[in-house]
Amino acid sequence: MEEVIRIPHSRVGVVIGKEGATKKLIEERCEVEVDVKRDGEITLKGDAEKVYFAKDVIKAIGRGFSPEIALKLLEEDYMLEIIDLDDYYNTENAKRRIRGRVIGKEGRAKKEIERATDAYISVFGDTVSIIAPYYTMPYAKEAVEKLIKGAKHSTTFNYLSRAREEITLTKLKGFKHKKLE
Repeated sequence: MEEVIRIPHSRVGVVIGKEGATKKLIEERCEVEVDVKRDGEITLKGDAEKVYFAKDVIKAIGRGFSPEIALKLLEEDYMLEIIDLDDYYNTENAKRRIRGRVIGKEGRAKKEIERATDAYISVFGDTVSIIAPYYTMPYAKEAVEKLIKGAKHSTTFNYLSRAREEITLTKLKGFKHKKLE
């Protein structure tokens, strides 16, 4: 199978890595062939299943994650969610304001969401991307969307506090995921 995806030009060097090291690592870990063009077009070749997972790794790097974090997507429990701010706002001013809200003062909001949900968050361009275990992803996404939609930070932090308790209880019981209302 062959699949072509595009990433921002500014992230091509990250996919390649120093002397091609990252590209080689992705090829080895994902068991696919990776062809990178300088304009951001990346061709993946290999088994359909392997290409599927490699595509998420490349997308994650393209959305601002480090290769090390993006490769977590190869672990059984992790998944990628990309939230496009264009779906919520259409002016650059509004998107800039929202990016700031998601990051928070001195990065507090982003760190709080990451800590509560065992997630990694990247705010890049007009997207907010999340890499998290599948059983905490709904909580991380909900927290980000609350901020995007204008909820107060304190409201979001209260939600995360309840979410953290629910996630901890779920882990203790050996279950993975029960949506918090």
